[in-house]
Amino acid sequence: MSQFFHIHPDNPQGRLIRQAVDIIQQGGVIVYPTDSGYAIGCSLGNKQAKERIERIRGIEKHHNFTLMCRDLSELSTYARVDNQMFRMIKNNTPGPYTFILKGTKEVPRRLLNEKKKTIGIRVTEHPITAALLTELGEPLMSCSLILPDEQFTESDPDDIRLRLEKHVDLIIHGGFLIEQATTVIDMSDDEVVILRRGCGDTAPFE
Repeated sequence: MSQFFHIHPDNPQGRLIRQAVDIIQQGGVIVYPTDSGYAIGCSLGNKQAKERIERIRGIEKHHNFTLMCRDLSELSTYARVDNQMFRMIKNNTPGPYTFILKGTKEVPRRLLNEKKKTIGIRVTEHPITAALLTELGEPLMSCSLILPDEQFTESDPDDIRLRLEKHVDLIIHGGFLIEQATTVIDMSDDEVVILRRGCGDTAPFE
C-alpha cells in the first residue's frame, strides 16, 4: 500500500519533501506532479524500480526515459549537446519540454535508448519537483504517467491513488493538473525533430 502525501503546490512542506526523498533513496517508485500532468519516477541507479515503472506503464525497452533535472547545470554531465542546441534548450527551460539527446557515460546503460543511445532531459518549473530534486541532489529517472490504453497523462491524484496505490510506494497529491504531456524534441542528430506535440509551444523549434 502506497503512502499519500498532500504537498502544497506553491510552498512545499520541507518535512514531506524529505520523507519523499527518503522513499526514493530506499528504492521506492513515486508519482509526483510536474508542469504537464503527473509523472512516475525513481532513483537514477535503481534497476528494480525502473522495471516496476516499465510494468506499470506497459512500455518496452526502446522507450526513451527522462532525467528530470534541477537545472541546466546538470545537462553536460548526462548529455552531449553542441552550443547551438544548448542555446535553444536554455531559451525554453524550465518548461513542459523533453529534449532527446545523446547520453554520456554518466547515464546508466539500461536507461539509454537501446539503438540510439539517447536519453530524455527535462527541467520543470513545478515547485514540488524542484524541491524534490534539490533535496535529492541528482536527477530523477522519470517518465510521464500515461497508463496502458490511455492517451493522456494522469491529472487527478485521487484517481491515481485508486489505480496505483498497490503498485507504487508514494503518490504526491499536488493538485489537479492538465492532462497533456510534454512536447518532445529530438536533438540527438544534426537536425531538430518534433517527436510529440504536447503542452510546450513548438514554434521555437519549427
